[in-house]
Amino acid sequence: MKILVTGKSGQVVTSLLEVAADMDDIELITVGRPDFDLADPPSVRQAILAAKPEIVVSAAAYTAVDRAEDERNLAYAINVMGAAAVAEAAAALRVPVIHLSTDYVFSGADPYPYLEDDEAEPKTVYGYTKLRSERAVASVNPRHIILRTSWVYSPFGNNFVRTMLRIATERDSIGVVSDQWGNPTSALDLAAAILLVATHTAKYSGIYHVAGMGETNWSGFARHIFDVSRAHGGPFADVEDILSSDYRTRARRPANSCLSTDKFERVFGWRPPDWQSSVDTVVRHIIDRDYPNYSSPGHDRHKA
Repeated sequence: MKILVTGKSGQVVTSLLEVAADMDDIELITVGRPDFDLADPPSVRQAILAAKPEIVVSAAAYTAVDRAEDERNLAYAINVMGAAAVAEAAAALRVPVIHLSTDYVFSGADPYPYLEDDEAEPKTVYGYTKLRSERAVASVNPRHIILRTSWVYSPFGNNFVRTMLRIATERDSIGVVSDQWGNPTSALDLAAAILLVATHTAKYSGIYHVAGMGETNWSGFARHIFDVSRAHGGPFADVEDILSSDYRTRARRPANSCLSTDKFERVFGWRPPDWQSSVDTVVRHIIDRDYPNYSSPGHDRHKA
C-alpha cells in the first residue's frame, strides 16, 4: 500500500516512518517544502497527483497556537485552504484522505471527555482553522477519516516531554500548570492508529478521536516524565503546581482537552495504550539517545 504523508519532519511523520519501517506491505512517501507547500495549493495538487498514492495522510498543519492569533490569514491559508487542496487532490485520484485534527476544536469548558458529535466551539484562531479544515476536507472528499487527538509528544521534534527534560538540565524546580486536563498521546501510538485506519478506509468515514488512555493535568504529566527519567539516569526536577492565570499565553488553552476514544475502539477494535506506559517508552528512548551518560551539572539533589 502506497501512502503519501504531508510533511517531512514533524512528530507524526517521523513516527509514521519509524512504525512503518517494519511493515513490508506499507510504502510511505513524504512530501514537504519547497516542492509541496500548504500555502500554495497548486504545489499541493501537483505533488500528490504525481505520486499517485493509494491513501493520503494529511498530517502537516500550522500548529503555532499563540502565533496564530496574530497570523490569522496564514493559519487559515495553511490549515483550511491547504487541507482542502490535499483532500481535493486525493479525491481527484479517487483515494481516501486521513486528516489529523485537534481537541482545540472544543471550548474546553465541559467537564467530561468530549465525544465526536459534541458541539465544536473553538476559542482560538488555531482551533477555529482546524475546525474549518475538518469541514473543508469532508466537503471535497467523501472518502475521509478525520482523527482528532490531543497533547501529542514523541522522541522527535519539539514537544512537552523533550522540553521538560531539557529544562530539567538547567533547573531544580519547574512550575507547571495544574488546572488544564487532557490525554497525553504518543505520536508513535497515533502513527500505529493511522496505519490501522489506512487498512479500513474502504469501510468507514467520519470523525474519530484517538488519544492516550487516561487523563492527567500538565503538572501530573511532568511529574511522571521526571519519575521515569530519574529511574533511568536522566534529568529530573521538582514540579511546582501553578495555575493557568500564572502562566499567561497569547491564546487561551482549553481547561479540558480530554477526548473519548470509545467510538474508535468500537469501530476499529483498537484501544490506545495507557498514557503512562507510552510516556515510559518515549522517555527511555530520549534518554538512551540524548542523555546516555547524563550527569547533573552541580546539583547535589540530582545525585541522591
